[in-house]
Amino acid sequence: MAKVIFTGGLRALTGEESVELEAARVVDLVAALYARYPALAGKLENATVAIDGTLHHDARFQALRPGSEVHFLAPLAGG
Repeated sequence: MAKVIFTGGLRALTGEESVELEAARVVDLVAALYARYPALAGKLENATVAIDGTLHHDARFQALRPGSEVHFLAPLAGG
């Protein structure tokens, strides 16, 4: 199972600090997250994904191993 750590706005949408879900790839994890937390729908498509400390800007098909720790990082706006 992969462990997703929720921070900031995602924590507010889920009401959880973390969740463990079965998923082979990030795309599967996102689908499972949307099914479990409907408020997340559409919020993860443009996120950078950190898997075990490595950043991926297009992580949809990145494989997850049992025990992977996953963070979704929202794009930052600057001015």
